[in-house]
Parts: sequence; structure tokens; C-alpha cells
Amino acid sequence: MNIKTVQKSVLSQLSPFLGEGEARAVVNLLLRHYTTYNSLYINLNPFTEIDQETIERINKALKELLEDKPIQYVLGETVFCNLPFMVDNSVLIPRPETEELTSWIIEENHQARRLMDICTGSGCIAVSLANYIRGSRVYAVEISRNAIEVANRNASLNKVKVDFIQHDVLDPDFSDFIDDKFDVIVSNPPYVRTMEKMYMHKRVLDYEPEPALFVEDDNPLLFYDAILKFGQTHLMNNGKLYFEINEHFGKEVVYLYKQYGYTEICLKRDIHGKDRMVSGKMKTG
Repeated sequence: MNIKTVQKSVLSQLSPFLGEGEARAVVNLLLRHYTTYNSLYINLNPFTEIDQETIERINKALKELLEDKPIQYVLGETVFCNLPFMVDNSVLIPRPETEELTSWIIEENHQARRLMDICTGSGCIAVSLANYIRGSRVYAVEISRNAIEVANRNASLNKVKVDFIQHDVLDPDFSDFIDDKFDVIVSNPPYVRTMEKMYMHKRVLDYEPEPALFVEDDNPLLFYDAILKFGQTHLMNNGKLYFEINEHFGKEVVYLYKQYGYTEICLKRDIHGKDRMVSGKMKTG
């Protein structure tokens, strides 16, 4: 069976499910991943034969996609800040808005030397910071051992050093456990309220790790509160703390920054115009 025939077959099955535009993009990803041919070769050589083992692997992936499994988990990989990352269902799939947050940090902190990423998950933020802010030392905190294993593999994949720490940021002893100070602290913590599940896609609810997504409705800012308090004692003078946030709580998070004594607070919208990122500076001297 050749590339063109496989394309046509997979596209016909995925299009009713995903829509033609997304289906075409997914078919291209499948072919690139399983045949190792790049897009240009695929487009210019549609009659290249594909071996039976590769076709079977593509069909297995197709079955998983038709069960609503995200393409990133099917392939076990994704791209974030132009870097390759491995993912499985112990970590969230990195989002474009998290890429925006990471790019913002990189743009503002070329001279930062010590950075910490809290709730690191796949390590996408920490690894990207270590890659693009040369000469820095990056630490990453995560409660899940399985997630740390994925993040460690991603650091190795991208040939950067990140110091991973398994700990719960909500543990009252967390602040005493860490005795360093940082130029930058960043976190993309769980921030989706349980009540918002009804608005979320099945592929997120069925496959992505709930502890990394959800917080209780009656205390949606508990991670922000704990991390802002941690920043009071663990940021260098004029150090900055960055968050990704729930779009519904921009004003509330800004208020928390002020309560903990941060200055130069900036609430920033993402590419979709939603309140999604906040930064603030801590003067300690």
C-alpha cells in the first residue's frame, strides 16, 4: 500500500470525527511519525510503498484516535517552544498558552541565573528555560514521581540540566525544605474548578491526569496562595514570580499578589484575549 492510499483511507475515517482540516493535520503527523519521511517527501512522493508493519502501527494509532485519545499521547511526543518533548498520561499535554507564558519569561529574563518551576509536569517550562536562558540553573518541583520521570527524560532529550525535586508545594514544610533563592519562580499549577468539567472535552477528561488539572470549587486559588507566600522568602531582591491562571480569576490573583507585597504586577492576555498570565516583582532589600 502506498502513501496516497494510506492517506486517503485514514482521512476518510478521521474526517467525520475531527473535521477535515484537523484530520489532514493528524494524518500528516501519523505519516511523519511512523514512516520517518518529512512532509515534503510525503507530498512529492505519494506512491512510495509503506511496509505492512508500518501500516499496522498506523491502524493501531487510528483506533486510539477514534477512541478520542489525544494525538500527543498516541504518538508519545509533542513540540513545545520548538523543542521535542515526550508525553504520556501521567503529565498534561503542553498548551499553546503555556508556550506564551514561557516565551514571556525568556524575553524578560535573559540574565536570570537561578530559576524554579513549580508543578513542572512534563518539564516543558523548566526544560525550555534551561535551553534558552544560557548559563542559568533551573530547578523544577513536582509531586508526581511518574511525572518527574517523564520530565527527566525530556531534560535528557534536549541535552539540558534541570534539578528535579519531588515535593508537594502545599506541604507546610515545603518552604523550609528549599533553602535557595531564585531570580525567577514560575508555576502553571492546577487551576480548573471541578464545576468546569462539564465544559471540557471528553479527550481531556478521559486521558489527562486530573490532579494536574483540577482544584476544588471552594478554594480555587490555593496553589497561588501557597506559591506567592513561598516567593516572599525565596525570591532574590527584585525577583519575579510568574503564573498561568484560570481566565476567570485574573483580578483575584492580582489581589493576592498585592496582599503578599508584590509590586509591578502585570496581568497579561493570551492570543485568544483571555486573562491567562500574571507576573509580579518582590523587593526584599
